[in-house]
Amino acid sequence: MKLKELAYIHAEGFAAGELKHGPIALIEPGQPVFVVVPSPHGRHSVHSKVVSNIQEVRARGAKTITVAEEGDEAVTEFSEEVFFVPETQPLLMPLLTTVPLQIFACALAAEKGYDVDQPRNLAKSVTVE
Repeated sequence: MKLKELAYIHAEGFAAGELKHGPIALIEPGQPVFVVVPSPHGRHSVHSKVVSNIQEVRARGAKTITVAEEGDEAVTEFSEEVFFVPETQPLLMPLLTTVPLQIFACALAAEKGYDVDQPRNLAKSVTVE
């Protein structure tokens, strides 16, 4: 959402399991794809499936930018850039992985010359009648 709000770039998020049900058809050479990789230490980890997704989008020419847990070396060989977050409890991981994505969106918007403190066409408060 921050890429849309601040940098005015169309972006969508998909669950890793949905990649082969349509989104992969949209991948074009050079397209940046962000991937949030779950911890490889979970009891029901889908880590290997997400790494496989990274390989599939790379095979189609995408540039992959991943957010992964510190020490997860399995993603480094398949990613152009990796933002590492500290290892934490699985329920807290979404909080940590959101931070580098939001910082990236803010930095990109600033690089494009947009005022990140006053995005256009967004209300600062919600008014409902």
